[in-house]
Amino acid sequence: MSHFSGDFRRPESAKSRLKDLLLQKDNQLCADCGAPDPKWASANIGVFVCLKCSGVHRNLGTHISKVLSITLDEWTDDEIDAMMEVGGNGFANSIYEAFIPDGYTKPGPSASHEERSKFIKSKYELQEFLKPSLRIIPNNSSKTPEEPSCFQVNSSKKSEGMVEFMGLLKVKVIKGTNLAVRDMKSSDPFITVTLGQQTAKTTVKKKNLNPVWNEELMLSVPQEYGPLELKVFDLDTVSSNDLMGEAEIDLQPMLTSAMAFGDAEIYGDMQIGKWLKSDDNALIDDSAVNIVDGKVKQEVSLKLGNVESGEVYLELEWMPLDQ
Repeated sequence: MSHFSGDFRRPESAKSRLKDLLLQKDNQLCADCGAPDPKWASANIGVFVCLKCSGVHRNLGTHISKVLSITLDEWTDDEIDAMMEVGGNGFANSIYEAFIPDGYTKPGPSASHEERSKFIKSKYELQEFLKPSLRIIPNNSSKTPEEPSCFQVNSSKKSEGMVEFMGLLKVKVIKGTNLAVRDMKSSDPFITVTLGQQTAKTTVKKKNLNPVWNEELMLSVPQEYGPLELKVFDLDTVSSNDLMGEAEIDLQPMLTSAMAFGDAEIYGDMQIGKWLKSDDNALIDDSAVNIVDGKVKQEVSLKLGNVESGEVYLELEWMPLDQ
């Protein structure tokens, strides 16, 4: 059904080491709430977690916890080696939960978002259950746009109170075409997507007005969500980055359709909704919401605004927390 370019897959031999580690007894339950069959991991902490806890980890920022899917994401050799070195949930919890107070109860699989957030923040960010001599204040410096950052979350903004999340949004940035010139003859573009207080960004494509990214960015979707904001920048190493256009993506057609149909896995491939092109939005063509192989997806073609030229092509995928 997709007319965009294909995915890149990591050799199975590299992923098999990770899957073997996941089969160990301690790793068959979420490290934080004990939910069975975790499909997500914190690559820098070295623990396997469930989908609901992964959303809380992601909200901490990648300087504390870099969240990756066991099955959906690309892993580097260094990330897999780090997981293997820790050994998984049993060893990690023996460190991070070594000083849990007597009578303290960890959240369970049915815990509320607030309970999970409080525990996970105490465990990893504040390190309240770690032996005091082992506590480390994490470096909060962010990566430059030139570094690969498929799941980079900007944690510099703090929310007031707890934010309730309803699911995850995977944004696959396919490509840009006919982008604007911001240097002498070309540009060094990268893309940011922002939802609420989270921002994720692609890598930089040097001297390229028709860049192909095929990069996946992940964002948590709050209960009260607004539009997904997309901006294209030209990397400037001397002064501030130059804007190369922007667009807003209305998530309501996708999320409303997904909620109405519920479990997408029980349906065959079909169209379930549509975001219509109009003078008030950035769509190049109508954008259909489809169930494809049991997943809710939407291809989006955008004409950039506040710039002389440029188009961006995306694929969105909705992942509910109860999936």
